[in-house]
Amino acid sequence: MLHQQNVCPKCNDTKIIKSGVLKGKQRYKCKECNYFFTVQKLGNEIDLKFVIKALQLYLEGVTYREIERILGVSHVSVMNWVRKYNIPKLEKIGYKPQYKMMNHSELLTFVINKENLEEGTSMITNIGSKYMVIFWEKR
Repeated sequence: MLHQQNVCPKCNDTKIIKSGVLKGKQRYKCKECNYFFTVQKLGNEIDLKFVIKALQLYLEGVTYREIERILGVSHVSVMNWVRKYNIPKLEKIGYKPQYKMMNHSELLTFVINKENLEEGTSMITNIGSKYMVIFWEKR
């Protein structure tokens, strides 16, 4: 069975076949030079802007699952980023974050109403083509 995505690192030939699994990685054999090799799994690289946005949302008090729903990134990935970048555990505070997703015209209507923008109670951030307004309510 040919594996077209890889080439032999020794002779650069494309005639390679799968040859088992070694330490959880697919092993291949070159049919031309009989060289065995493994290929690192590349995985799905996530754009750094999503990592930053997820960490910002986490610091604003949004839960892992809510971040997953908002950004479409696994909550496990968000937890791993929090660990990787040493983000401190959030203290319990007396406010609970709420959020609304809005398009541009909805955001303008929201901003025009000055009651919506009491100092220190809301934050606006863009996510793709939409805007997210985060506001805090007393528990």
